[in-house]
Amino acid sequence: MEDESFINELQSGDSGAFRKLLKLYRSLVYNTCLGMLQHAEDAEDMTQEVFIEVYRSVKNFRMESKMSTWLYRVATNKCLDHLRSKQRGKRSGETVRIDGEVNVQIPAGHNFSHPGVALEQKERAKILFAAISCLPENQKVAFTLAKVEGLSYQEICEVMQMKLPAVESLVHRAKQNLKNLLKNYYQSEK
Repeated sequence: MEDESFINELQSGDSGAFRKLLKLYRSLVYNTCLGMLQHAEDAEDMTQEVFIEVYRSVKNFRMESKMSTWLYRVATNKCLDHLRSKQRGKRSGETVRIDGEVNVQIPAGHNFSHPGVALEQKERAKILFAAISCLPENQKVAFTLAKVEGLSYQEICEVMQMKLPAVESLVHRAKQNLKNLLKNYYQSEK
């Protein structure tokens, strides 16, 4: 748990405390947004939105969880809202099939490369992130937090406000869905 005096400074509107919060957590929020949105500019925009939301609502932070847990929750909710609004405005467009029978389709223009992926793995990572983007919302959040952000299942429970068995189930189903989505791709790689 963070220092209670730091939280109190934030809640009283101390700009120095907010700058410290930005310094401490900007990377965490940006990386979470990047993993969820798979687009650097959108991730940067959502990072700003997250900190605007945090600034507006920090007075309501009850110190029942860690600050990082709350920030993950705000970031994932902002990203999901962004993805939903993008989905509503999306027109059906051309998609590119990866390989004959492969079930994963990469939308035209989907060229996401996660900066943490080694150069020789970039192409596979693009395929994986395209498949992750096809997962249902809760599976996408749980899988991204577990496998991209490296959170423990207990931390994911706190972020998603779910019980452990539900999170374990979401990650398991996400893995199964990814396996099904990617099986033809990886069979063709052999």
